[in-house]
Amino acid sequence: MKHIPQRSCIVCRESKDKSELLRVVRRPDGSVIIDQTGREAGRGAYVCRSGECMQTAIKKRALNRAFKQQLDQSVYDRLEGELNGVCKIDSDGK
Repeated sequence: MKHIPQRSCIVCRESKDKSELLRVVRRPDGSVIIDQTGREAGRGAYVCRSGECMQTAIKKRALNRAFKQQLDQSVYDRLEGELNGVCKIDSDGK
């Protein structure tokens, strides 16, 4: 039986399979991206893919707390785009 990694949502604090959550990463250079692969280098924070958790993360700026820094509005716009099924591309093409 294969081990399935568990991660906690930063909003609801529920532990779920890593594949069920959306990973947002702060890279070593300070940029923040939505990590579709789950393998990007940097500090990661996980949010449930459910609309409720994502809306709460956007409304309460939960990623600011998770990364201990103020993030640009563009990060939350991309998260909202992911919620609506339209992921916006980063300025660096990722």
